[in-house]
Amino acid sequence: MNIYVSNLGYSFSTEDLTELFSSYGSVDSARIILDKFTKQSRGFGFVEMSDEDSATKAIKELNGTMHDAALLKW
Repeated sequence: MNIYVSNLGYSFSTEDLTELFSSYGSVDSARIILDKFTKQSRGFGFVEMSDEDSATKAIKELNGTMHDAALLKW
């Protein structure tokens, strides 16, 4: 399942995103979308998890929570 994650702080890294979702199951990939000119985070990213139950649980439990000064939204 491909999960869109928004409202990320500019300091939030791909490693942070992977670590956050790893507590719910295996993360196949995670990426923060960067501005092509400034290379700064655009404030959103994607997490790919192969187990749909783990992904659904992560979405339910993380939606609306604060992490690294970022309020996660789906």
